[in-house]
Amino acid sequence: MSDLKRRFSILSIVVFGFIMGVMFVLGGVTAYKLYFPHQVGAEDSKSSGQISLGPADITQTVKKISPAVVNIEAFTDHVQNNPYANDPFFRQFFGDGYYFSPRKERSKGIGSGFIFDKSGLIITNEHVIQNASEINVIINGYDEPVPAKVIGSDRELDLAVLKVNVKKDLPVLKLGDSNKTEVGNWVIAIGNPLGLDHTVTVGVISAKGRPVTISDRLYKNLLQTDAAINPGNSGGPLLNTAGEVIGINTAVNASAQGIGFAIPTATVKEVLDDLVNKGKVVKSYIGVYLQPLNEDLARYFGAPGTDGAIISYVAQGGPAERAGLRQGDIITEINKKKIKSPDDVTEIVKKTKVGETLLLTVYRNGSSVLVTLKTVEKP
Repeated sequence: MSDLKRRFSILSIVVFGFIMGVMFVLGGVTAYKLYFPHQVGAEDSKSSGQISLGPADITQTVKKISPAVVNIEAFTDHVQNNPYANDPFFRQFFGDGYYFSPRKERSKGIGSGFIFDKSGLIITNEHVIQNASEINVIINGYDEPVPAKVIGSDRELDLAVLKVNVKKDLPVLKLGDSNKTEVGNWVIAIGNPLGLDHTVTVGVISAKGRPVTISDRLYKNLLQTDAAINPGNSGGPLLNTAGEVIGINTAVNASAQGIGFAIPTATVKEVLDDLVNKGKVVKSYIGVYLQPLNEDLARYFGAPGTDGAIISYVAQGGPAERAGLRQGDIITEINKKKIKSPDDVTEIVKKTKVGETLLLTVYRNGSSVLVTLKTVEKP
């Protein structure tokens, strides 16, 4: 009887171990599916026409888009003066020879970009090619770098369009709709970080509409991502799971990890025709400098509140001066839209075509005045 009990105990342990093993496996599978809900599946891909991105395989997406991503080499020439050139002692000792002549030096910057038109049009950041005397583009399938020229750029938006002349059509990337992108969506970044060409990183959209100041550039509406972006990534594409470009990788916060930024394609699409066809972004201009209306200024000018934008300077000969606007006027409405801050005025003017008329409501000397003016092209 004791032998039977021993056998029963062993069998019980085996059965218990088997049950626990099954539960462990099922729990692991369930947790994996909950944590990684969007997997790449052949059936899903065929039915939807898109590749869904998760931590699983993204090789097909990368293979499809990589040929249209390019590396950019921008060469800048500098004149280097000898620090002793103006020292009389050294001139007397060494003479006025080559040693004191200014020396030309060339520096090389790297960046990324992508082809958006098969004829050879490439989008990148303006800061990648700023002041460059020579630009070369490394294109997949070409043994040598291809010379490129800038056909349009805008420093304020940090965008540039390059053109390469090749004998065959090039692969292109499609500009997607960044407005449809949501926080938490998976994204892919491809570029040339630190000179390591066609580096692929994956992350999510961390935030939208970020204002960021870098050096003397103010970016007003950036996508934030935790996909790794490093120096050299600038100008490269940030893509959604369908392989569409939703942003232009632009900057990384050097003091933090996992904080990168991209210019949304909604911004790019607004100005792309101007960059390609006119070589610059044509912007409307009314000729005023504005400042916020705080409580002290509102009290000084007798304004009923702090909503509005106060004119601190009127440009000579500009549309505002011709329309009779003055320093100290407070813009409270434009085309019957309430103005709360100078940013509201800037946005309305930016969206107004050159030559269009604006109706301004201005608070002046205790009363409201209507002023019409016609925008001109920004100098």
